[in-house]
Order: sequence, then structure tokens, then C-alpha cells
Amino acid sequence: MLYLTAHTKVWLAAKPVDFRGQIDTLVALCQNQFNQNPRSGHLFVFINRSRTMIRVLCYEEHGYWLATKRLSKGRYTLWPSKINEVISEHHASELAKILKGPLCISLKKVSNRQFSARLDHSIYRIK
Repeated sequence: MLYLTAHTKVWLAAKPVDFRGQIDTLVALCQNQFNQNPRSGHLFVFINRSRTMIRVLCYEEHGYWLATKRLSKGRYTLWPSKINEVISEHHASELAKILKGPLCISLKKVSNRQFSARLDHSIYRIK
């Protein structure tokens, strides 16, 4: 469980990040690309390219922790897409909305009368 307060500073990376790298990769990203101190105690939040997974990096007094939330169905739809900003500061309430918010469900036409709702790898037919 991730506890957020009104005073929690949250930084969201606008562009997707390759999650094959772990804590050290995200720390270097904060320092080199975002010009932020990853040891500040702020939350640094990243999303993957397919928008199905979010990672939160934070430093507490003795070290870093990395939280991951991977959706089993759907995609995150409320992720901000500011093209001209690399990272942007948001309120904790905005992060909570992203984590709980509506998920994208794609509808795909199968035939004239049948539609399938595709949630990642599960297909449900609607007649």
C-alpha cells in the first residue's frame, strides 16, 4: 500500500521508461535527465511504454525503495502527456487518480453483429 498525503511531492516522468533497468537506472535518470535529487524524499513515478505498469521510486533515511503496480487487464489512461516537459510536479491526489482511475478497454469489431472487448490477453464476446 502506498500512502500519500497532501504534502507528498510527486514527480511524474512524461515519457515511458524501459523497466528492464532497476533502482540504479531510475536514480541515474532522476539525476541526469531530470536534474532532481532522488534522495529528496519525493516520489518519482514512471510508466512503461505499453502503459500497463507504473513504478514509484523514493528514498527514505537508509535507502531507496521501488514500488511496482502492474495491471492484469487494461491500460492507464490518465497519465499526463506533456511533450515539452521531461518531468512535471503533481499533487499526490493526481497520482491517486492515475492509480485508481479508469482503464482503457479497446473494442474491436469481429463481424457485423458481434463485438469483442479486449482486455490485454482476454477476449470477451458481446452479442
